[in-house]
Amino acid sequence: MVIRAIDGLNEIVGRIVSVVAVVFAAIIIYDVVMRYAFNEPTRWAFDVSKQLYGFYFILLGGYALRHRAHVNVDLVTEKLGPGALKAVEVAGYAIFFFPFAWVFLTRSWEFAMRSWTQGETTYGAIQMPVYPLKMAMCVAAGLLLLQGVSEVLKIILNHREDQA
Repeated sequence: MVIRAIDGLNEIVGRIVSVVAVVFAAIIIYDVVMRYAFNEPTRWAFDVSKQLYGFYFILLGGYALRHRAHVNVDLVTEKLGPGALKAVEVAGYAIFFFPFAWVFLTRSWEFAMRSWTQGETTYGAIQMPVYPLKMAMCVAAGLLLLQGVSEVLKIILNHREDQA
């Protein structure tokens, strides 16, 4: 089933990427200990932790949508019946979500390819390549777009786990 495949993909990505939080936290703790306990600050920790946080933040969008963790303003929709609520939610995805996700996907692809061809690097203490993070933006946009498809199918087919 399409819903199960998309949800499973975003679940796997979310669980793998969540480990990155532990890694960048460990790097920050290491840098703080080196700086204040041994008076030997690292040249690389800030740049590496910043890149890892970028991966962490951007790649969890589809996972967050799957678990309905995004902000949802329901001032109007809380008063609607089930049929009208379904129509408003599907229309919201069609009018707002899918165009945004498509623009995010196409622009991040262009952004990543330009960075890749230029061999773009950071300006920090160490020059790290930037294109992996920009390519992660494109992957994240694709995962978000796929999860949007899954969410709309769940609405249409009444497959939501929590119909709150």
